[in-house]
Amino acid sequence: MQRRFALKNIAAGALLAGAVLGFSACSPDKASFHATDITGADYAKDFQLVDFDGKPRSLADFKGKVVVVFFGYTHCPDVCPTTMSELAQVKQALGADGDKLQVLFVSVDPERDTPTVLKAYMQPFDPSFLALYAATPEKLAALAKDFKVFYQKVPRKDSADYSVDHTAASYVYDPQGRLRLFVRYGTSLQDWTDDIKQLLGGA
Repeated sequence: MQRRFALKNIAAGALLAGAVLGFSACSPDKASFHATDITGADYAKDFQLVDFDGKPRSLADFKGKVVVVFFGYTHCPDVCPTTMSELAQVKQALGADGDKLQVLFVSVDPERDTPTVLKAYMQPFDPSFLALYAATPEKLAALAKDFKVFYQKVPRKDSADYSVDHTAASYVYDPQGRLRLFVRYGTSLQDWTDDIKQLLGGA
């Protein structure tokens, strides 16, 4: 009697294991990103900005592409040009899919970053990269708050010049316009490329 009961338990366990394996096989694999996965975040869902040609821009303009949004300024000596240069290399590494990557540089220095300055700054990195700006300082402040981005003007000693401290990271949206990743400064080109490939592949 005990033997029959044990055999029934073994059989039931085998059926349960088979069901679990079958379910796992039918379940889609969860994407594994190098950057911080912020899928489902309830902030930074859109923006209303102007590009260096005076055209109003929002996230919907770039549907179908992976969009990288970076906040910076043209007088930045290190983080900003490095990030733009690296993203240009990532675009090249994507090959034919490079056209599906849109890089957006959002200025946090409205005093100096005029449309003419922004356009001249972006062109050497890649002709498809766009620089955007807010219509007023108040709108820039509201946008930065929504994106949880920090920026602050820092006067230089013995000079009328200044620098701008700012968040050194990028936001990445998938081709459907959903916020997916927070990429920190210093992320390797290979990690950037791998993550963007996953998003282009439907992850």
